Amino acid sequence: MKKIVYIAACLLLTITMQAQDRKQPQPGPSPTVNINKPESFTLKNGLKVLIVENHKLPRVSYTLTLDNAPYAEGNKKGVSEILSAMIGNGTVNTPKDAFNEEIDFLGARMNFWDSGASASGLSRYSGRLLELMADGALNPVFTQEEFEKEIEKALEGLKSEEKNVKAIAGRVENLLTFGKDHYIGEYTSEETLKNISLADVKSNYNTYFVPSNAYLVIVGDVDYKATKKAVEKLFGKWKKETAPALSYSNPIDVQYSQINFIDVPNAVQSEVSVVNLSNLKMTDKEYFATILANQILGGGGEGRLFLNLREAHGWTYGSYSSIRANKYIGKFRSTAAVRNTVTDSAIVEIFNELKRIRTDLVSPEELRNAKAKYVGNFVMQIEKPATVASYALQTKTQNLPDDFYENYIKNINAVTAEDIRNAAQKYFLADHSRVVVVGKAADVLPGLEKMSKREKLPIFYFDKFGNPTEKPVVKKDVPAGVTAQTVLNKYINAIGGEKAVKAVKTIYVIASGTVQGMTLELHQKFADKKMSVETKVMGNVVSKQVVNEKGAYATQQGQRKDFTGDDLAQIQEMAGTFKELKLLGNNDVTLKGIETIKDADAYAVVSGDTTLYYDVKSGYKVAESVELEQMGQKMTQTTYFEDYKDVKGLKFPYKTIMNVGIEIELTTSEVKINEGVTAADFQ
Repeated sequence: MKKIVYIAACLLLTITMQAQDRKQPQPGPSPTVNINKPESFTLKNGLKVLIVENHKLPRVSYTLTLDNAPYAEGNKKGVSEILSAMIGNGTVNTPKDAFNEEIDFLGARMNFWDSGASASGLSRYSGRLLELMADGALNPVFTQEEFEKEIEKALEGLKSEEKNVKAIAGRVENLLTFGKDHYIGEYTSEETLKNISLADVKSNYNTYFVPSNAYLVIVGDVDYKATKKAVEKLFGKWKKETAPALSYSNPIDVQYSQINFIDVPNAVQSEVSVVNLSNLKMTDKEYFATILANQILGGGGEGRLFLNLREAHGWTYGSYSSIRANKYIGKFRSTAAVRNTVTDSAIVEIFNELKRIRTDLVSPEELRNAKAKYVGNFVMQIEKPATVASYALQTKTQNLPDDFYENYIKNINAVTAEDIRNAAQKYFLADHSRVVVVGKAADVLPGLEKMSKREKLPIFYFDKFGNPTEKPVVKKDVPAGVTAQTVLNKYINAIGGEKAVKAVKTIYVIASGTVQGMTLELHQKFADKKMSVETKVMGNVVSKQVVNEKGAYATQQGQRKDFTGDDLAQIQEMAGTFKELKLLGNNDVTLKGIETIKDADAYAVVSGDTTLYYDVKSGYKVAESVELEQMGQKMTQTTYFEDYKDVKGLKFPYKTIMNVGIEIELTTSEVKINEGVTAADFQ
């Protein structure tokens, strides 16, 4: 029942909007930059050690980074992910539980992954922290039991992402941009995970977890001589090996800008990304101009994309761009998640902004604000030990001049409007961009095809795994004699029949799920033209919503909001036991057609701003979407219904999946008919 999602959506959107509406501070005078320089030495096995003494706080951090060349994993893609999950779970010297308990006892943080490790804590424990990190990194234990657990977790993770629009968009974007055989383009699948053995994990560790390209950066309240001695003792026996440096043919951009469309029928909004390849390096002369150009175009809430697509048009909650300098090939992308029906318009505006920054000079104010953003962030970060470590490492791995960060502010301030335009022309390839669109074809394609012809952007179709496919069928013929009323009648009969449905005076549903790791519990009560929804998080009531014939209100954190006008009419429309009873005989209800819901055909019945979907075969209601407006932004909120079960001769869905920006799955534990509800519940 879609009535349960209204408050959850408000909470999520309020958090998002507050974060995005923060104003950027005005720039101040440029400070003098003093960055601690590391003392360094190299072990015989090739490990390079950088030590930065900082005695301001009694803390120390260690970061081990293996700067190996990237590599493709082929039909065993995912082996490095499994290695990352397994390494650090105890050592040959210390069992897993004892190892983790000592880290907790020291109040430290320690992490391990396939290409490094990190540890931080109080400097009084610096010696022991380094011992534990070295032991975990160099003497890991890989057991069959742990391996099977991690494989199972990874498989479960893939299942949860099967219909996740963002996950599909990220996977297909990389595959199409870089190619399926490239280390960025390949993706983990159930098949590749099942190809992996424990021996593969051990082989990956032995091959790539080696010291020749390794850096150990130590920052904090330590003594150089004592630390050097400890490092030599702990890491000196690490066997000297060199990781393979495989070569890959460079992917190339498309010859002309085009749309790559992926149909995901359950998408409530389109994921749009306009992408081209990038070989930007931190040593390039255009580096500072490029990052400022990106900041002006789409670096945040003050960026042109954001101001255009969100502020001017209200199509999205945010639109951004990104580009990173790297030793290896990367990409530049402009992105937005927009309502399905405005996908074509959003693409046009993204291209307009790309072309504008490539042809026109940015304003003095835009340039000044972008510089202030980077200078301000830089000044705040240089006081942090982690940043010092990062800068020291980047200077080595990116082959930067020794004074790169001392001159950072000067180089930022030296960028001109002409430099911005030149950088945009070089790195923002508006005429050679791949537009990856993941959305619901039934809603998106009609407008997209018209725009395609007008803007001369051809459309190519792909499936959820990047394979070329035929154009999806967006309009299926409705059988003769099927109308909105026959669909509604079939639903009523499918769940128990009109007599049984009309006998229901009240319904009480209890459902629960998890949201970002927290337990969510909903108590929903319905009667004729009435509704009460109480939301609990971790056992505490966080909101309540009440609707009756006279009005409606919501309470949240002690604050009450009364609904009026269109908001009141909309929420009163949600109230009641079975909406279909009210829709029977209503001539304003129309049958839109047949659409695909969860890979099955469903009739789409439209009533005002709400579309209800009924499975063609079973007649059950399988989804319900409603157009809402939150804080001036329109959005489509969709709820899916599955796992119908019998309750006193009536069928109710026991699994509800809500999409409110994130996906929330609720499982019903109890349905009460004509009991447990009183008039006081709706006061």
